[in-house]
Amino acid sequence: MLTRRTLLAAGAASAIVPIEATWHTAAATPKGIFVMAKQIDDIVSFDPAQAYEFTNGEVDANCYSRLVRPDSKDNSQVAPDLAASWDVSKDGKEITFKLKKTHKFATGRVVNAHDVAFSFQRAVKLNLTPGFIVTQFGFTKDNCEQLLTAVDDSTFKMTLPKVQATSFVLFCLSATIGSIVDRETVMKHDAGGDLGNKWLTSTTAGSGSYQLTKWAASDSVILDANPHALKKPVNHRVVIRHTPEPSAQLLALEKGDADVVRDLTSELLTKAKANKAYHISKSGQGSITYLGLNCSVPQFAKIEVREAFKWAIDYDGIVNNIVPNIYEVSQSFLPVGLPGALKDNPFKRDVAKAKALLAKAGYPNGFEITMDHFNTAPYVDIAQAVQANLKDIGVTVNLLPAEKKQVYTKMRARTHQMLLSGWGTDYFDPNSNAQAFCANPDDSDGSKLKILAWRCHYFDPELTQMVEDAVVELDAKKRLAMYGKMQELARERSPFVFLMQPIATAVMGKGVSGFVMGPVFDDTKYAEVKKA
Repeated sequence: MLTRRTLLAAGAASAIVPIEATWHTAAATPKGIFVMAKQIDDIVSFDPAQAYEFTNGEVDANCYSRLVRPDSKDNSQVAPDLAASWDVSKDGKEITFKLKKTHKFATGRVVNAHDVAFSFQRAVKLNLTPGFIVTQFGFTKDNCEQLLTAVDDSTFKMTLPKVQATSFVLFCLSATIGSIVDRETVMKHDAGGDLGNKWLTSTTAGSGSYQLTKWAASDSVILDANPHALKKPVNHRVVIRHTPEPSAQLLALEKGDADVVRDLTSELLTKAKANKAYHISKSGQGSITYLGLNCSVPQFAKIEVREAFKWAIDYDGIVNNIVPNIYEVSQSFLPVGLPGALKDNPFKRDVAKAKALLAKAGYPNGFEITMDHFNTAPYVDIAQAVQANLKDIGVTVNLLPAEKKQVYTKMRARTHQMLLSGWGTDYFDPNSNAQAFCANPDDSDGSKLKILAWRCHYFDPELTQMVEDAVVELDAKKRLAMYGKMQELARERSPFVFLMQPIATAVMGKGVSGFVMGPVFDDTKYAEVKKA
């Protein structure tokens, strides 16, 4: 249980007072402690080689450095982080990075190229959920030590087994899995050859502004300043409190018990806007909300059923009545803001057309199905709206609400029938989403690529080949045109119903400033937050 004692200083000599007793009585959060209220029930692990959810990706961005990061001023570029510079060979297969000597781990040791090589080799060898981001270049357990190398303490060389678009490679390195870990500290906690994975599940070993002090699942995350950070953060501690109900988040802000809240509904956001003391920050963050139809279900194996669902949904009604101002209708796997995104929305609610498609598929009387979804706002209301829309075409949807990590676990096991979920772009290159929603070269349980298409048993050789062709296309204009064609084909036949694009919104309390969300979800920083 998170307590006010924990907020102030772990181990202080005072009585432990439950947070419920103080949550609505404090006039302001303690000095030097940044408190944020949000939904954090999606966390599985903080190990950068495993982290693949929203909250842990954001936290890791504050605890680790990467070679490069998305450029906040130009989303089409990356900016240096650990890397001072990089050179690309004429054939495009070798990228050599020169490292800065200014970043230090929390232990005080300077980050060097051996840590970089170890971190990428480790990601390949573990090959956990986000491992494909690195292994897709052709790196394997057998070749990674020869191809991902430290030339000297300040030089790291990446030798690609095959030519790839350099911009694509650099964007991949800017993802969470590109976080550089302290190899010496991590290997002290190796357990049975797991390269410290179990230990890093609930701690960090990075050179970012903060380090993870404590994680209580579905309760709280506590970060403390890295004493050797390149730039000392304004607040020495960050406390992220799991607050599933948006109304409780706003109440915490109003009472001075939270500095920033993250999950307000449209109605509550309107109320917050009326308070002139609050400041609101917004970002598209490259995310998309979608329905995923599992093609192992006989009905969803038929393209007519998948198309019927796309015409059955009242997209504008859901956005305008449930999530106005915090979502926008978006019907493509590339959300607006990503290079190559199609901005038109061709699907409109057409019950007659949807019924005709079901009849053509052999289901004139509809059928019954289950839908997994997150048990928090706004997903509960969106799920009920989808349920009502599909009932109008004869499809009975039984809702299965659960915590986010439970929904993710079921989806990754491919045991869902239909789900309502969200996807955040791993890196700011169109391949991130194209690969996720379209590529499935091997639908077996032993596949090396286990992202969304695989999880929904969507096997489309043509789209898979198009994804593979696009990542090696060096002509930028031609490459973007390829993604345009992929989006059109995915709209026609994929088992994904793209609903809308969330607008990530944060409300800062009185006197709070400096909280800026990045262009992608795992590039939001806490170090510059200031409190009056």
